[in-house]
Order: sequence, then C-alpha cells, then structure tokens
Amino acid sequence: MKTLKGLLLLFGIILFQNMSCYSLDLPSIELPMRDYAEIEIPAGTFIPVMNTQEISTEHCQEGYKVKFICTNDLFLYDVKIIPEETIFYGYIEQIHEPVIGTNASMKIRINKLVLQDGYELPIKGYIYTTNNNIIGGGISEPLKYRKMPQYSQRAKGKATIQIRPSMERKMGTHTTVASGANLIIILTSPAYITHTLTN
Repeated sequence: MKTLKGLLLLFGIILFQNMSCYSLDLPSIELPMRDYAEIEIPAGTFIPVMNTQEISTEHCQEGYKVKFICTNDLFLYDVKIIPEETIFYGYIEQIHEPVIGTNASMKIRINKLVLQDGYELPIKGYIYTTNNNIIGGGISEPLKYRKMPQYSQRAKGKATIQIRPSMERKMGTHTTVASGANLIIILTSPAYITHTLTN
C-alpha cells in the first residue's frame, strides 16, 4: 500500500514538472479604454443648485445630511464638466441657536457630487453666503420702537414724529432654507474631474 502511494506521488511530481515546461499561448486581448484627461475645477468656482428639502435650525442637528440638485450645466472651456441635474450631498457642519439679539445660523458643507450615470466624486465646498458662508445669524428685531420729534428749519419750529428702534433686541428666530430654494455652492478646494458624461 505504501508502495502504491509512493508511485502515485512520484507520477504526480513528474506530470507537474512536464506541464510547467510548456507555456500556454493565450491571445493578448486589450479592452478599449476611454481616455479621460483630468480637468481641474479651481477653488472659488460657483455652482448653482436647488435645495431638495427644508433645512431648519429648529428641527435639524449638526451632521444632518442634505441634498441639492445642479440647475445648470457647468462648462470649462468647451467641456461640460458638471451637467444639469448632478446631485450634490453634504451635511450641516455648524448650528448656532438663536439668542437675544441674534438669529440662529448654520453652515452647510458639501462633500460629494454624483453624476447621472452614478459616478461619484468627493469635493470640498459650502453653500455660499457673503457672510463667510454662514446662513442666517442676522440681528433680531428691536424689542420696541420709540417716538422721537424731528425738528426742521423749513417747518419753522414745527416737529414731525419719527419712530426709531430701541437698542434692545428681541429673542432671535430660527433660520430656515426652504425646499426648492436656489442656492450657490462655492468650492473651497480644487476638484479634479476624471470622468465626463457623453450623449
């Protein structure tokens, strides 16, 4: 029995060595690949988008995920790099609750875009505002108004009554971005596009 096992083992080793001496000639197949030149979208680029759901400092927390849809084709030279209806995803990065004198505010960060064919690309951007990308945060309404006489030389001593706001302010209100609102994304870092859609 041991002799039979030894013969089978020897036969297997000889067969393996003979097979390794022969190389199999397989046909060389090259798949046609599309060549995408990398396109750089510079930091500071504006992208017009539409909000898809209501976002409010009253109901949302930091980290709340948000979604926007591109409303126009974005071209760089003659290349359409971001087509209309591209989806942008992000989240609320900061929320400041309302306080006396100041309305609530929030900052929305954008971290990904998804093209219509499902291609995803990480990006860095924010919903743009002129106030360092902070949405809301303005001064709240005056607590009361005061009546003050205003004298004019033309009126020869007669006074007109003007209503002026007091220095005291009401409690601030929550800030809301309505569903369907047109907004702008600003890129804070360059985005490198290596994939474009074709018709």
